[in-house]
Order: sequence, then C-alpha cells, then structure tokens
Amino acid sequence: QVRPAGAAMGSLGRCLAWSLPRGQPGLSPLGPRCYGSAPRELQEKTLVLAKPDAVQRRLVGDIIQRFERRGFKLVAMKLLQVDRRLVDRHYEQLRQKPFYPALVAYMTSGPVVAMVWEGYNVVRFTRAMVGDSSAMGTIRGDLSVHITRNVVHASDSVEMAQREIGFWFQRDELVAWESRDRDNIYGL
Repeated sequence: QVRPAGAAMGSLGRCLAWSLPRGQPGLSPLGPRCYGSAPRELQEKTLVLAKPDAVQRRLVGDIIQRFERRGFKLVAMKLLQVDRRLVDRHYEQLRQKPFYPALVAYMTSGPVVAMVWEGYNVVRFTRAMVGDSSAMGTIRGDLSVHITRNVVHASDSVEMAQREIGFWFQRDELVAWESRDRDNIYGL
C-alpha cells in the first residue's frame, strides 16, 4: 500500500510539510485545521495590555472578545495600577526617547488589564490583530482615538513575549488548562 507524502508524519507533520516550502510556517493550504493539531510545545504565549484609555473607555470586553473569537486561550489576566518601576522595565528600550515622560504619565494614569493569550502563532496573529491606528479592522484602527492613545500593547516576538510576561506575571499566575472546544475551533 502506498501512503501519501507526509502520512507517516501525522497531521502536524503534513501541515508543516505543506507550509515550510512556501516560507511561511503555520500557513498551510490545508487551512486553519492544521493549527489544532499543534502539540503543546508549539503553542506560544503573548502578552496583551489593555492600556488605561481602553479601561477608561470600557473597551476591555471588546478586546477580549476579539481574541476569544480568534480561538486563542486566555491563560492569565489581572487589573492593576502600574507603577513607574514596571513601566521602566517594560519600556526599557524607549527610555531615551523624547516622548518617554509622556508615555510614563499615560501608562500610570489609570488601571491596566494585563493578559496572557496562548495559541498557535499567537504572537504573529496578535500583532496583525492589533495593527496600527490607521488600519481599519484592527483593534487600534477600530478603537483608538489618537496615536498616543492606542488602546493596547502586544509583544512583538516570542522572545519578547516571554520577557514581558515575566514582568507582569508570576509563573504561578499562568493557568494551564485544556480547551474542550479545541477540535471545534481548529477541528480536523
């Protein structure tokens, strides 16, 4: 019996085999069904912050809903008043910029909702969902009112996400849980 190419690899192997030659890991002609077959070690986590303007304007539910509809899993969330030390650690690379004092004042002006979302390619998809203030259909494009009040922050790489999550959450604050609707979302 002849088996189709990739059959011995399992569904994840077939997904990656189809996607890698095209130079875009995770994007497969088999569609989103491949994402559900990703083993736990391919699941990424990312940090998303609903900034003070999002909390003040009561947009947190809308932001959460967009991630839930995308099929990502919330593994940590908390509301907190951010202090200068945390802002300095989080935005360390921006400290020398002329706008930094205004950024500190903004981030400490009211509560922030810090969240950790998990999913396959969650960092890349989250960055696309967040977009910029001029991109309609993105969180910032739909919800922000000015470039300096851009509603959300999202980690820009897997490495940065790991670092930033460590600033905002203790390891035991991340909840490991299995989504019972995973097959319905990503089904094979």
